[in-house]
Amino acid sequence: MKRGLLFLVSLLLSVALAQFPRTVTDDAGRSVTLKKAPQRIVSMLPSATETICSLSEAACKRIVATDQFSNWPEMVKGLPKAGGFINPNPELIVSLKPDLVIISQGRLLEALERAGLTVYVTNPKTYDDIFRTARAYAELLGLRAEAERLVARVQAEVFALETRAAKASERPLVYYEIDPTPYTVGPSSFIGTLISKARGQNIIPAELGPFPRINPELVVQKKPQVMVVTHPEVSAIRNRPGWASVPAVRNNRICAFSGEASDLLSRPGPRVAQGLKLLIECFHPSLK
Repeated sequence: MKRGLLFLVSLLLSVALAQFPRTVTDDAGRSVTLKKAPQRIVSMLPSATETICSLSEAACKRIVATDQFSNWPEMVKGLPKAGGFINPNPELIVSLKPDLVIISQGRLLEALERAGLTVYVTNPKTYDDIFRTARAYAELLGLRAEAERLVARVQAEVFALETRAAKASERPLVYYEIDPTPYTVGPSSFIGTLISKARGQNIIPAELGPFPRINPELVVQKKPQVMVVTHPEVSAIRNRPGWASVPAVRNNRICAFSGEASDLLSRPGPRVAQGLKLLIECFHPSLK
């Protein structure tokens, strides 16, 4: 019995080792080669942190630092924070001697490559990217089976909520505002897909792209019935020229989200179903 168990462990270990070295292509079109499964990872965007930690607890423990906004799960809160998109700290990253750094921007890439680090660039924008990146991170870590389990679970959660939303009798016109510039979301973005799955109709034309900056007059023209706002300047919306006549403002159908709720809506990662639930409850209060 013991000999059989040792053989099985040895076999599983040899299979895992056989996956490396491997070369993958990142979202910047770069070839990234890993000689072995990385054990010291720096994750510089929250969705990557959450996805890796959702693959397995052991995978999460490989993360040695994150960006300043990664705050889930609980076990990553105490890790060193290497800044954010605007203020990254390459010196701290290099000092931690990671064997893989996951980033979303080019400026940081140059500094890390000069230091000889292995860097993977990721840029999830669409709903399908949530699952594509889960599989991509799992490929980097040698955790393919874990990725398939995660993808299946998240898709099942989304489907259950989508089925619930289908019971709604209306499909309100929706405007979603990321910041007061204003930046919003197009139908092709992952948030745009969630709006559709929650039985809402996004007022933003698809040709403007996934995350466009718009002319505020467009909102006045499109007359959304519901607004979703994920920044703190909600009160100022009523004072914008012409916006008092917008149905969502006039009827006080503005759903303002902050803190963890904003995180759930804005991160293309494994908690996407929880973000979808928030939108369903916003668009269709009777389904709560």
